[in-house]
Amino acid sequence: MAPIMPDQGRLALPDAADQRAAAGRTFAVLAGLLALGAILFLAFNVSREIRLLGSANSDNVQWSLAQTEVEFLEYRRHLNGEPVNLSALRRSFDVFYSRMDTISQASVFETTRADVGFSDTLRDIQLFLTASVPIIDADDADLRLQVPELIALADSIRPSVRGLATAGLDIFARESDVQREAVARTMSQLAFALSLLIGTLGLAIFYLYRLITIVSRREAQQKQTAVRLNTVIGTSLDGVIVSDARGRIIEFSPAAEVIFGHSRHDVIGRDIGQIMVPPHLRDAHDAGMERMRTTGEKHVVGKGRVKLEAQRANGDVFPIELAIQSATTDSGEIYIAFLRDISARVAAEAELVAARDRALAGEKLKTEFLATMSHEIRTPLNGILGNMDLLQNTTLTPDQARYLRHMETSGRLLLTHVSDVLDITRYDAGKLNIQRVAMNLGDLVQDIIDSQSSMAAQNGTALDWGWDGLPQVWVESDPDRLQHVLMNLVGNAVKFTRQGKVSLTVSVRTDGPGDRLRVEIEDTGPGLAADLKDRVFDDFVTGNTAYDRDVGGTGLGLAIAKRFVTALDGQIGVDSEPGQGCTFWIDIPIKRVTHHPGAVETKRSPTKIAPLDILVVEDNEINRIVVRDMLQAAGHRVTEAHDGQQGMIKAHSHAYDLILMDISMPVMDGRTATRLIRTGQGASANTRILALTANVLQDERVAFLEDGMDGVLTKPLTQAALHAALAKEDRAEKTAPRSTDVIDSQHNRETRDVLGADTYDMMRSRFDADMGALIAELTDGADDPAAVAAAAHKGAGSAAVFGAIALRETLKQIETAAKSGDTAALPGLIATLPDLHRDTIAALA
Repeated sequence: MAPIMPDQGRLALPDAADQRAAAGRTFAVLAGLLALGAILFLAFNVSREIRLLGSANSDNVQWSLAQTEVEFLEYRRHLNGEPVNLSALRRSFDVFYSRMDTISQASVFETTRADVGFSDTLRDIQLFLTASVPIIDADDADLRLQVPELIALADSIRPSVRGLATAGLDIFARESDVQREAVARTMSQLAFALSLLIGTLGLAIFYLYRLITIVSRREAQQKQTAVRLNTVIGTSLDGVIVSDARGRIIEFSPAAEVIFGHSRHDVIGRDIGQIMVPPHLRDAHDAGMERMRTTGEKHVVGKGRVKLEAQRANGDVFPIELAIQSATTDSGEIYIAFLRDISARVAAEAELVAARDRALAGEKLKTEFLATMSHEIRTPLNGILGNMDLLQNTTLTPDQARYLRHMETSGRLLLTHVSDVLDITRYDAGKLNIQRVAMNLGDLVQDIIDSQSSMAAQNGTALDWGWDGLPQVWVESDPDRLQHVLMNLVGNAVKFTRQGKVSLTVSVRTDGPGDRLRVEIEDTGPGLAADLKDRVFDDFVTGNTAYDRDVGGTGLGLAIAKRFVTALDGQIGVDSEPGQGCTFWIDIPIKRVTHHPGAVETKRSPTKIAPLDILVVEDNEINRIVVRDMLQAAGHRVTEAHDGQQGMIKAHSHAYDLILMDISMPVMDGRTATRLIRTGQGASANTRILALTANVLQDERVAFLEDGMDGVLTKPLTQAALHAALAKEDRAEKTAPRSTDVIDSQHNRETRDVLGADTYDMMRSRFDADMGALIAELTDGADDPAAVAAAAHKGAGSAAVFGAIALRETLKQIETAAKSGDTAALPGLIATLPDLHRDTIAALA
């Protein structure tokens, strides 16, 4: 590949030699100026010092200080005269006084007065003068009488006068030494500055020589740089394309030739958009180039890696990863693009997405399979267990009763295994619902102890429980999940302990910001081997040690218990040594509460139910007969339908108190039949409908409620479960909502219980938003009756899920008016919706 020359758009890199030369010149100039400034400064200092040395002030000061002692001695000589010449005495004192005053006040003595010793001596002499002045100024008689006192004062101050003269000499000697040292230092600095200037000039000469050498090698280095750059571009696995500001290609690397199928010779000088941009992106490319030329705005340049589509020479469009940078050359701005073909990577990503979709589809298929198998297994179980339930109400011989109990035990065990598998599936799919309510912890534990007492007695095992610390009977947790876990742990302990003891200990403690419940189940059984203890909570672990050799089991009980405890944000574990028994424990967060009427009780008194008129829609003859006989045995009137279509017809023509609706049926399924019953104007349009199904998956239960059903009865159906559902229906009839009620509170509570608090809140928020949009749609589209009817029908179905009776009734009236062509009534009905919507959401909260 030919080297990238300047006329081909080669990148204009900053020349290092030019930069170094400019830096060298700048440095030389600054160094010269600095040296010159230093020399001038030092010359000024030398001149100043010479002027100071030439000054005569110091000689005058020294003479004045020496003269003080002469004048003092003259004063002292007159004091010793015989007789004392008072006039000469006063004159010598005044001369000495004037001399000291000059030393104290004159500016020439300012330096000497700054010395501490000199200043102290001067102050002593001034005190002497102050004490002597009154005597000197007295009349001649008094002066003669006080001459001895003046002599004493003069003798005491004489050393200070001599010290003053001597101190002055010392001070000026020191000042002379300092001045000489300053001159010497200045001269040394001047010499150093001159040496530095000479050295700088030498370095500048050397640097200039270096620059000349660098410039002489410049052309050779540029050629070498071009060769290296071309080598990098030529061997790069990514394609490199360089274009000018108008989009004309000025460089096309070998990798780009391979990627696009064009030769470099054919594309140089051509527009890049015509070469690599697919037709459907060409207009956008041209607009972007024009925008950069006119406004300088760049959307892709300098933005890192971007994914785009490109076109090969044969017309194939393929994905590329592209990074573009711009640079300025002597010929103007150019753009350098580094790109790679990512077809293989995109294909691999597509394969990963497809694999993920297949995995999700497989997971969905597994869920659907489990739902189907649940239905298929629970449906015959419903017939078996239901008939056994009915058979217990007949006259049986002791052997028949025993056989029946054995059959029922086996059927319940099979149902437990099916439920275990479904619980694991729900947890692993993230659909396990946790409902925290107030519950009586003491009653729950006592019920578990009572249920296991019979087996414990058979094994000769003592079973008891108690509190560790103060009892806390009422707590807030999920009673169903907690009961399942404790039942499993206590059942295992009783099952594996023979002729021993099982103790359950309950404690509630405060730990940090909240309260925690800890339950320990201790047994005197054979214990666990070390390897089994580490994996006892895994799926299908039963082992073959002494702990589990004498009993059966699927190995799912503890695995499900661990999942439930984890879902409750708790921990579960076991402490055990072979031959020394086991202590299984759980530790979960709870909340202390006080008893209130809405709390979960573990024991309920039977309720007497008034006879009801019930429609049973079930395609399986055995199940239909079982349900019919159970209902008739309880005194209810029963009408049968073999499929959803028959059930819909019967519900349209007759007002029933309750409809039990199977889900999977031929001709018409139960969900479709329910929707048609709710949307029709039949006699049972507002009758409560309970799903009768073997499908226990949470998503399906939510779907049943959205279709208009009011609850779910799970197969296999027992008389107790059926009685409880009918008792709830009887209470609903007795406490039916008034026409002035906004919501059916009983229905709403059941919906909340089925959905769970989190799902309920999410769906309520979505219902609020959907209803607001629906009201806006009805207000804007009141002129289209068909659209109004369809929208009102949809909204009424959503309102029914939450028991929003007032809102549902108004929407039904709007739907009826729209279908019948009564457009005059629509505006008034629609106008009431905003207030109903607001009141409904407030009541649902």
